Amino acid sequence: MAPTDQKTEIVSPAEVPEDLPLPSDPKVIFLGGLFVLALLAAAYIASEIILPFVFAIVLKLLLQPAFRILERLHVPQIIAALLLILALFGAVVGLGAAISSPARTWAAKLPEGIPRLQEQLNFLREPVDTLQRFLQQVQDFGAGPLPTVAASAQGPTLLSKLFTGTRNFASGFFTTVLFLFFLLVYGDIFLHRLVEILPRFKSKRQVVEISQQIESDISAYLVTITIMNAAVGIATALAMSFTGVGDPILWGTVAFLLNYVPILGTALGVLIFLLAGLLTHDILWQALLPAGLYFGFHLIEGETVTPLLIARRFTLNPVLVIISLVFWFWMWGIPGVILSMPMLAITKIICDRLQPLAAFGHFLEG
Repeated sequence: MAPTDQKTEIVSPAEVPEDLPLPSDPKVIFLGGLFVLALLAAAYIASEIILPFVFAIVLKLLLQPAFRILERLHVPQIIAALLLILALFGAVVGLGAAISSPARTWAAKLPEGIPRLQEQLNFLREPVDTLQRFLQQVQDFGAGPLPTVAASAQGPTLLSKLFTGTRNFASGFFTTVLFLFFLLVYGDIFLHRLVEILPRFKSKRQVVEISQQIESDISAYLVTITIMNAAVGIATALAMSFTGVGDPILWGTVAFLLNYVPILGTALGVLIFLLAGLLTHDILWQALLPAGLYFGFHLIEGETVTPLLIARRFTLNPVLVIISLVFWFWMWGIPGVILSMPMLAITKIICDRLQPLAAFGHFLEG
């Protein structure tokens, strides 16, 4: 391969190139496809190791600005990493302890509130029954004589996959902390070694510039969406307190976490707050108010504020967002759903800055 084929150019995300080169060598396309398939197979088979590592990378990029600030204050790297890890996971443990009791209360309240839900949603009973009869007819149409065997031959259910992925993620908690600590303290070693082995000074400079731009943009993206999700969580907590639902810390945390999952997280959040309102209030408009306020906060944040802050280069194709959510849920369960958006954004940012991958980055853009 000619030396010019090896050249990597930096493409500014604000500038859309007139020509987006596509790979024309079948051998390159074939080998690239095999590499991607091998990478995904490894991510699936070795998920107990790769999932904590990917999660640690995302957390490292999220904590990187604070880590740099501590470095400028002459705090030793090991001490700075320990402080950030203790602060992060201390906040997680404290928040979990604060919401555990309200969550148990609501879980116990749900069976008792089912008759009230049936009474308030009585006007939906007839269309729901009609839909159920239609689905039953579709299921019975062409069914074989052994429906029990067919049902038993089905793959794992959604619930079993959810708990399997969550259990695997919980078992890798210590591994995530371990990876995060060493990435914060010694993560720059990889860049230094790569610069040392490159033969030309121009290539060394290009690698350093690309690394700095990727780190800066991805950290800015993660910090921005985390701050906006926290704002949505605080606004939702105040709204739940105002509407009489109660337990603002619990509902604020739910809104904060669901906002990391685009589209599907909002739909699930509206359903959750609708059920909470119906279990709390007997008057219909009061029961609908919590879900309406939550949806309004999401519209303000997701359609106005966040796009202005993260600029156009971070907008993603909605179809690919949904495909990414479903795919990574199949791969890693609930942790995969949480990580799908950061991984897709990281992929786009990297592709936007590498000339050979600029066409793929443009395809990911919304």
